[in-house]
Amino acid sequence: MSAALQRAALYVGGFLGPFGGGVVISMLPEIGADTGVSTGDAALTITAYLGPFALAMLVSGTLGARWGRERTVRTAYAVYALAALASALAPTMTLLLGTRVLQGVANAFTTPLLLAALAVITPKDQLGRALGLFGAMQAAGQTIAPLVGGLAAEVGWRWAFVVLAAAAVLAVIGLPSGIGGPPDAAPARLRDALRPRVLRIGLVALLGWGALGGLSFLLAFRAEDFFGLTPAQRGALLTGFGIAGILSARRVGALVDRIGATATVLIGSLAGAALVVVVGLAPILWLAAIAWFVAGVASQCVLVGVNAAVLGGEGRNRGGAVSVVQAFRFGGGAAAPMALTPLYAAAPVASFVLPALLLAIVAPVAMPRDTAMPRDDPA
Repeated sequence: MSAALQRAALYVGGFLGPFGGGVVISMLPEIGADTGVSTGDAALTITAYLGPFALAMLVSGTLGARWGRERTVRTAYAVYALAALASALAPTMTLLLGTRVLQGVANAFTTPLLLAALAVITPKDQLGRALGLFGAMQAAGQTIAPLVGGLAAEVGWRWAFVVLAAAAVLAVIGLPSGIGGPPDAAPARLRDALRPRVLRIGLVALLGWGALGGLSFLLAFRAEDFFGLTPAQRGALLTGFGIAGILSARRVGALVDRIGATATVLIGSLAGAALVVVVGLAPILWLAAIAWFVAGVASQCVLVGVNAAVLGGEGRNRGGAVSVVQAFRFGGGAAAPMALTPLYAAAPVASFVLPALLLAIVAPVAMPRDTAMPRDDPA
């Protein structure tokens, strides 16, 4: 298999995770009607994917380093494809939820290992740009998923899962050569990934996603309650965040290479906090739309920056470390609706201002300074 094709497949794997998580969003009524449950119950297909995904990522990077990155990723893609086909055939909601859990767990054994592999095969002075491209692919998956799901639902929602089964192709292609450590490398240990520096970066990732991208549901509430938008109009408004991420991620990566991960994260955190306040207070729709679009750029500064900080840092088991950071990130996204929906009902403005303040105050304090990374670190 050509190295160019394998490297391209690595980036496509970054697309797959957010795409698989979000593809059901626009077809929940159809899923519910076909399986005999309400649309609200059908929304559990999102939780069934993202919850196990975030939890499994606490350990997936470490386990994958022990088992071998390429073997683990190939196996995870194969399980993901089989689970997607099972989702397409599931006759009941219970079985569908079970297959979504398998998809989420399988994806947890691809995303952090792909990031670790990318760090191994990329020169340190180009790591930011490589992570930026990976971030752009993730943003593209998040943005395109609802569209593909909606189109599939016009024919039959089960076809969306047939599309996901294409992960089997990635299992065949595999990863670029040279991504493993030397034969005498010590086994990866979870405690090497749970270092204070990694946990601090994880806290920033939690806030960076939970207080930025994770607030899309709040903007959807406000778009309906304050601006009176239709579902299609709300969808178009929310898409701006992802489009901005696609367009800006590689440039953000270049910024990381130029000024460092810490400075880039701080720029994204402070700018993102200000933009979230504008989104929550703007009296005019076009102002809220512009602020949300630019917030997508700020989010990439945080997300690409934290990945570069943990992969470019010192210490062993960088695959396990980035896995922990990603678990924090998606944990923040999962916690935001539970924490902020009641606050929105009581005080809509406060539901935007509070996460913005947390992002602006905590992220600069928690984010550690940049450190040099030894290029021969095998983990």
